Amino acid sequence: MMAFRRVLLAGFEPFGGEQVNPSHVLLRELGGERISGHRIEPLCLPVNFTRAGALLCDAIDACRPQVVLCVGQAGGRSRLSFERVAINLIDARIADDEGLQPTDCPVVMGGPAAYFSSLPVKRMQAACHAAGVPAELSFSAGSYVCNAVFYQLMHHIRTAPAENCRAGFVHVPWLPEQAIHHVQSASMSLDLLCKGIGIAIESALLHTEDGSIIGGNEH
Repeated sequence: MMAFRRVLLAGFEPFGGEQVNPSHVLLRELGGERISGHRIEPLCLPVNFTRAGALLCDAIDACRPQVVLCVGQAGGRSRLSFERVAINLIDARIADDEGLQPTDCPVVMGGPAAYFSSLPVKRMQAACHAAGVPAELSFSAGSYVCNAVFYQLMHHIRTAPAENCRAGFVHVPWLPEQAIHHVQSASMSLDLLCKGIGIAIESALLHTEDGSIIGGNEH
């Protein structure tokens, strides 16, 4: 019997005083669904420098997905932000869920300075725009747990590669029920988030190479 083709969709528990995390809610909405013949396998990660990356890498080895998409909360952003690069740096502004707050240290000792996403982020952005979902390319995933997990993800598939596995990271805005507690902060409805992430996954499965589309900025 042919094995199921899978997409591993990872999100995070609430952190930073928030009661919910949109990436966690997305897992409940999309987990078990099928997109382009691929089953969505949900994985909720702790906001933890020590455990999150290891749990993700173990899940990749067990699941052997065709695509891995990590989703993280970026309060204050107004669009889906497809991250282009993960850097080998931890500089935590706030502590993780175990109280750890490392500064100015590498994610992986001796690892390269950065890894690029292997997903077609420009095509994913364009597909979202075509469907009316606000989206952008981002050149910084920060220096907190999201970036650390993104870096560990890319390091893992480069150094212990799963066959044909491609991976990347997207940051999402607060949900409306979160944004009301933050003055002049943007939000995105759960329906629109689900639509955008579904479109992004579909585009990632359809295209193994990115398009020659202008996506840079001046600063």
